[in-house]
Amino acid sequence: MANVDESGAQKPNMTKAEATEAKVGDEKNKYKLKKLIDELGKMRGRHTELVSVYIPAGYSITDVIGQLKDEQGTSSNIKSKATRKNVTDALEKIIQYLKKYDRTPPNGLVIFAGNISEDEGKPKIELFPYTDLVEPIKTKLYWCDQTFVLEPLKAMVVEHDVYALIVMDAREASIGLLSGKSIKTLKNLDSTVPSKTVKGGMSQGRYDRLREDAINEFLNEIGDTANELLLKHELKGLIIGGPGPVKEKLAKGKYLNYMIANKLLGVKDTGYTGEFGLRELVERSEDLLVDSMVARERAIVTKFLTALEKNGNVTYGINEVKQALDSGAVDTLLISEGFDWVRVKLNCQCGNEETKDMKRSVFHAKKEQKCDKCGGWMKPCEEEMNLMDALIEKAEKMGAKVEMISTETPEGGQFKELGGVAAMLRYKIG
Repeated sequence: MANVDESGAQKPNMTKAEATEAKVGDEKNKYKLKKLIDELGKMRGRHTELVSVYIPAGYSITDVIGQLKDEQGTSSNIKSKATRKNVTDALEKIIQYLKKYDRTPPNGLVIFAGNISEDEGKPKIELFPYTDLVEPIKTKLYWCDQTFVLEPLKAMVVEHDVYALIVMDAREASIGLLSGKSIKTLKNLDSTVPSKTVKGGMSQGRYDRLREDAINEFLNEIGDTANELLLKHELKGLIIGGPGPVKEKLAKGKYLNYMIANKLLGVKDTGYTGEFGLRELVERSEDLLVDSMVARERAIVTKFLTALEKNGNVTYGINEVKQALDSGAVDTLLISEGFDWVRVKLNCQCGNEETKDMKRSVFHAKKEQKCDKCGGWMKPCEEEMNLMDALIEKAEKMGAKVEMISTETPEGGQFKELGGVAAMLRYKIG
């Protein structure tokens, strides 16, 4: 990536546009990494035959290869002949892969290999290298176990831009977090504040004082709860919202710990509290969250939907987007994190071979597909490929931008319902 230095850190003199581009690239790589973590996390070795190798930047590839060859020698001590062979073969795959490198990538690299076959006696040694790391690998590691070592990678996909959210009125309050594109409710609180209407013949002045005391007590409860829940997070900012004026008391008073209060970005009016109120608060705070990924995503999806409504230079749907990519007309590919299609190669006994794209659920529900040539049943002749990866690779080769759209926001959910794949075009086609 052009906007990082040799160590993988962002350059200090980046423009805002360059910083945004770098952040988008990180989001895309994070998604790929999440997919890899999920895939590898499901794998289990029959014995301690899954190998994990972490190599930080700057380490000599030649030295690492030498160390892995030593481990091959050490593996001769494994009692089980099958396990010994599987470990040796896994190490050999890693060694042969490393020979392609003169030096480590800027952030280092990780490699996983091992026997992932579910059939005992029929080993299937697979290699899973990964180099598009969003953060530098800090620790050199070699480990052989029944599972792959994934903790260092999991730490990389934790969202770093975290905002605290509080929505409240005199009756209730909700405390939450905006992490990346996800809104999470941490705690809901109910108050004992009486209504504004005087009851039972009490004087208005005395009733108002009692109500004010109850509000103050509720604000203290909100502050204490927020301090307990939020101080454990590294916050980029705090936003307070809700209907009515009580929220201003929380913002201006001494209820919140100064480490949280000092992060206050603003106070917004909302029509609701609760979980819906937290979402409304984020929607009304785009000016405060201008650099956040959720604000970017909302702007991108809104731009696409507006252009679609006006019959502008956009298209959506898998066949339409593939046609646009083939024509070289795509400026920006939009693809949902919930897009779950596969590309499969099928062959028929008549000799016909076809490549088909379909939803993963459809393919797995009925692996046999009809042959277009003879009408017979076709069977997959190799592992299915994630179609998302194929579309992204084609878009990047033609110089198009790629935007990953989450399923965490209302706009992201709406986009997924449209099929989960679309394109903003350089020019109108068809």
